[in-house]
Amino acid sequence: MSAELNELADGWVECVIEDVVGKGGIFKDGDWVESKDQDPNGDVRLIQLADIGDGRFLDKSSRFLTRSKARELNCTFLRAGDILVARMPDPLGRCCIFPLDEDGRYVTVVDICAIRFGDSRVNAKFMMYLINSPSIRGKISALQSGSTRKRISRGNLATIPLPLPPLNEQHRIVAKIETLFSELDKGIESLKTAREQLKVYRQAVLKHAFEGKLTAKWREQNKDKLETPQQLLARIQQERQARYQQKLQEWQVAVKMWEENGKKENKPGKPKKLAALKETSENETRNFPQLPVGWTYVRLGLLIEEPTYGTSKKCSYDSGQVGVLRIPNISHGAIDSSNLKFASFEEHEVKALALAKGDLLTIRSNGSVSLVGSCALIAEEDTDFLFAGYLIRLRPNHDLVAPFFLLSVLTSHLLRRQIESAAKSTSGVNNINTGEIQNLIVPLPSMVEQVELLKFLEISTPNIAVAEYEIEVQLKKSEVLRQSILKKAFSGKLVPQDPNDEPASALLARIHSERAGRSPVKTRVKE
Repeated sequence: MSAELNELADGWVECVIEDVVGKGGIFKDGDWVESKDQDPNGDVRLIQLADIGDGRFLDKSSRFLTRSKARELNCTFLRAGDILVARMPDPLGRCCIFPLDEDGRYVTVVDICAIRFGDSRVNAKFMMYLINSPSIRGKISALQSGSTRKRISRGNLATIPLPLPPLNEQHRIVAKIETLFSELDKGIESLKTAREQLKVYRQAVLKHAFEGKLTAKWREQNKDKLETPQQLLARIQQERQARYQQKLQEWQVAVKMWEENGKKENKPGKPKKLAALKETSENETRNFPQLPVGWTYVRLGLLIEEPTYGTSKKCSYDSGQVGVLRIPNISHGAIDSSNLKFASFEEHEVKALALAKGDLLTIRSNGSVSLVGSCALIAEEDTDFLFAGYLIRLRPNHDLVAPFFLLSVLTSHLLRRQIESAAKSTSGVNNINTGEIQNLIVPLPSMVEQVELLKFLEISTPNIAVAEYEIEVQLKKSEVLRQSILKKAFSGKLVPQDPNDEPASALLARIHSERAGRSPVKTRVKE
């Protein structure tokens, strides 16, 4: 008995997958079907890794081959109730039960392993839940191979020790798991519904905010403080140019000090020239909301310094060095400094990547386009950190735009549409660069009106963010509870043992006896 299973419950026994495959069953890899073998007009569907979910069949793929090609390749056809195990991520080793019941119509790719118990009568759902449990998933991970594309071979899968209870107890365990999971899923569904409702509410608040509706009364009472769009744009350009000239002067002073000190360190870098940004056109803003008096549409690049990419330096969890913020640290508009990684930096790197209160970090690249452009506002306690390469630092000109105003507008539907349009990719990785960020078009009022608007936003949006965060916490707790249920189930603690059950050792003996001298039956295509 393996060390991991040295405390099996009464009536349980250790086994491997092949032990419970009875007469008429299979335990084999899918078929090697190349692109040249496939035919979009074929009547045999090729099940893919994308179809295999964690405990459920996702039914996503649309690949086919002809019946004659399947016969030529000697393919094994799937049956409803087969267990399909993904031998590649993500996650590695996830499995589900194949639900489609048209015999002779489905085969699967070689990176999926098919298990059919045949006459052994082992509960397929029990085995699915077992393979998806934390303990078995951990054993699968430990046996993975491959430097870039991780996978587990069927040979390694066949060596993993499994706890097997009596057949009747298998049925009881499955029934209990499904009862508990059903209750858990109802709670998760309620949380997800609440999350979607919060998104709708947030966008409604932001829509009213950036169409000027929340400050309409203020504008009526302060007409003398309003600027025309032309005046506002002219002031933006003046402020931008003045800020650049100030940086040039600071650079000249720094170079002089560097020369006086014997040019011992790296020469201070000259500020980049201001990006040439074209004015917004009527054609670009034709479908945008109409803005009230005193507002205008401007390029984001006019309101911020040159965006800065983060470090590509490799980071680790070894503390004692400089903390480096990554994508997981961007959370609901703020920095979550848990799960922090660290690296060593030279002084000039620290200066280049330093964060200041009021900066924004935005995600520039991700497999999910909805995450690209997500931002966090840097607070005082975040300024000791640097940031990684998949993030971009946006530093607002505080004379033109309030940091929280900018954070809020980048979260609005108007900006999300622009960001996702720029970032969408067919390669699987969505990316937005600094030029595209600077060319985003944002609605902007004067600073005095921004101050009034923030009185509304600083009350409503943080409350929404807190509620969203609490929902995410509860969803994570639900997943922990799900794993805890599986752990209890396969340690014999979820349902009581019944001394009248036939022990699992007798079940295995019967399977072996019935299978003795006979090879597993292979399902052939129907003529």
